[in-house]
Parts: sequence; structure tokens; C-alpha cells
Amino acid sequence: MASPDAGVLVLGCGAMARELLHVVEANGLEGVEVACLPAAYHNQPSLIPDALEARIVEAKGRYRKIFVAYGDCGTGGRLDAVLERHGVERLAGAHCYEFLAGSATFSRLHDAEPTTFYLTDFLVRNFDRLVWRGLGLDRWPHLLSDYFGNYTRVVYLAQTDDPALTARAEEAARRLGLRFERLLVGYGEMEPAIVEAAR
Repeated sequence: MASPDAGVLVLGCGAMARELLHVVEANGLEGVEVACLPAAYHNQPSLIPDALEARIVEAKGRYRKIFVAYGDCGTGGRLDAVLERHGVERLAGAHCYEFLAGSATFSRLHDAEPTTFYLTDFLVRNFDRLVWRGLGLDRWPHLLSDYFGNYTRVVYLAQTDDPALTARAEEAARRLGLRFERLLVGYGEMEPAIVEAAR
């Protein structure tokens, strides 16, 4: 058993590491430790449940509480089955786009235009590595229409008001041949959820 004064472990996605650490620091959340799985799992969600379960099993007994900073993230409910087995809670929502935008805002965006490709600060910074090269578009540019032919816009859900990142997001949309929109959302529903989990 963890001692009563043991800390809280937040297990998150590497794509949210910077944001999670900022939430902990900005809110003075003492005794909260952040550990992340590789951001590359963003493109391989089938790896997430087993990897998180291994981390949870390894950490149990060393922390007062474990909290998972993921949505379902394409696991088709497998992540929730793992978390239920271990009595661990996670962020509400299907994915980071939903909890960053907020459920109501994301629903409005999705209902208005379900053919939307979303970017976050992390995905803008790593667009070439995770999207362009990650999907092989640098080697097989003819696949662009296969991947993105049914999309109509890019919505950049910005965590920070950074003109340089906005310019990079606009360039990413141009490369994908999609209309560009930006919405400054900050950390959305993630920040209050982490603060609550730290109590």
C-alpha cells in the first residue's frame, strides 16, 4: 500500500508532456509526478492500453493515486477496460482534441464539419515528423489524396498564443490543401481535471 503522503502519478501521452508539466507547475501541484508514453503511439493507438497497464502495475503501491491523462484515443474502449480493472480514472472525452477544446466546443466543431483535421501545439511543432514523414507523404506524395481527400479544413486548437506556431499551422494546412482555422483553447478541460486529480 502507498503511504498516505505518497504523491499522485499522472500518466499521459508524450504529445501532452509539455502541457501536463506546465499545468502542474502553474498550479503549484506538489507531489504530482508526470510520466508519459511515447508520442508516436498517437499513430498506433492499439499500443496504448497494454503500455499503460504495464505502467500502472509497476506504479501501484508507490503512489496515493494514479490518474491517466488520455482520452479513449482510438483504443475502442480497450483503455477503459484496463482502467476499470485497476480502479484508475482518466480524462473525459474521446481524444485530446475533445478535452482541449472542451466537449461542447468540440461537438459544435465536429457537428458543423465532421471532415476536419485537428492540430495541437505539439502536432504543429512535429508536423513533419508525425504527419508528413509519419504517413510517408515525403516518399509517396500521391498518397495525400488517399489520406486527406475527404477532409475539408484544418482546425488548429492552439494551447498558446504564438504567432510562429500559427504560421506553421497555416503552412501545414496549405501543404494538405485544406482550409485553415485557428481556435485558442489553452488547456481546456485538461487543467481542471489534473488539479482535481491532485487533491
